[in-house]
Amino acid sequence: MIGFIVVFGIISISIFNYILTPAPTLPIYQPFEVNEKLVDSTIAYKSKYHKISDFNLTNQNGEKVTQEFYNNKIYVADFFFTTCQSICPIMTKNMLDLQNELKNDKEILLLSHTVMPEVDSVQQLKKYAIENNIDEKKWNLVTGDKKQIYDLARKSYLAVEDSEFGDFDMIHTENFMLIDKERQIRGFYDGTNKEEIKRLLSDIEILKKIN
Repeated sequence: MIGFIVVFGIISISIFNYILTPAPTLPIYQPFEVNEKLVDSTIAYKSKYHKISDFNLTNQNGEKVTQEFYNNKIYVADFFFTTCQSICPIMTKNMLDLQNELKNDKEILLLSHTVMPEVDSVQQLKKYAIENNIDEKKWNLVTGDKKQIYDLARKSYLAVEDSEFGDFDMIHTENFMLIDKERQIRGFYDGTNKEEIKRLLSDIEILKKIN
């Protein structure tokens, strides 16, 4: 009888603790919470309702890619350029690890925007995709109008620094952004850091349960 009471007590406490433990969740990032260097001044004050804007870009296969492609999907976005020799190769390798880890998960997609569309033509992006074993069904590399990419980077993804060298010039960062099915930013991650990639994968699992 004593043994039964002890076991019953342990089970009861475990159930009680489970009920009281809040389910993990993720923040929804707003412009006013992000480093001001990465946010366009016209939206820096914004404290709610921020979402990724509609876009119309072209991928490595010459196909139009719009927000519709990512409807009802969770996706990871970043900014890069194909001739970058500093952080981009590391970011690409880590994004490739995400691609391979999530290859069978149809709920998750990847999206990389060039910050140098004048250099990164469709042909250049295709060459880069082949060299890096990019799965075109999972991961779009996109180019297009420079102002549109600039506005997406600064006003939607809150992800790149402004450059003083010319109109719509950008200094891209190592940031990976986790975007939910409602087009909201749910996380920022250092795309050059393996531990941050593990955190991103963990957060994707959390987001799948709550989104």
